[in-house]
Amino acid sequence: MKKDVWHIGGHELNSRFFIGTGLFPSPYVQKEAIRESGAEVLTFAIRRINLASTEDDSILQHVEGEAFRFLPNTSGASTAEEAVRIARLARASGLSDWIKVEISANERTLLPDPLETLKATEILVKEGFTVLPYTSDDPILCKRLEEAGAAAVMPGAAPIGTGLGILNPYNIGLIVEEAKVPIIVDAGLGSAADVTQAMELGVSGVLMNTPVAKAKDPVVMARAMRLAIEAGRLSYLSGRISKKRYASASSGHEQFIVK
Repeated sequence: MKKDVWHIGGHELNSRFFIGTGLFPSPYVQKEAIRESGAEVLTFAIRRINLASTEDDSILQHVEGEAFRFLPNTSGASTAEEAVRIARLARASGLSDWIKVEISANERTLLPDPLETLKATEILVKEGFTVLPYTSDDPILCKRLEEAGAAAVMPGAAPIGTGLGILNPYNIGLIVEEAKVPIIVDAGLGSAADVTQAMELGVSGVLMNTPVAKAKDPVVMARAMRLAIEAGRLSYLSGRISKKRYASASSGHEQFIVK
């Protein structure tokens, strides 16, 4: 199998695992889990970063010297205006021109606000950001975000942190079929089985934080998730057999003929 690279905003990626940096029990465990994940892209909430002195921020210091691409997110924003302001602050501080638009109007469900997300995406794309919006698994909305200029679209499998897995695989499959940009499943995954299922649906990658950071052994779980991504991707590329209602023998009768 040739090298399976992919691209976002003109940037080449090898790993299909985006990993979050929050919730880990210690900086050491965080660093080891990131290493085991093989991730090239790290995401974190901008509100957790000291934008006045990013070079001294403790979160970023733990990955200092590593060749990561940062994907700051606008978690905590409840309107497009708030998300745009947060994104501008992050870029002005030198963090990144990549931004994960994350806008939630309901603190209980943390489900993304579709109208505000689309509005923020349109504004930030015009300002030259590489925008990766977190959204619901609505195929029409995902297409609208792509048309607005999103470099990748990130539908949730289930509400953030629930670990429920992919609640609507049919929709995720439709989103992938219609997309001309990478689709990255973000939020709600809980196990390696969930990850494999996502990759077998044809998504380009997955973003995870809670299922790794809150596992009993985050380092080993990070490795499991990396291997699940690889297995699911290979399965998707190989092409699964079609489903049938009835049995089909795996060996023909001719093999049993004695000459």
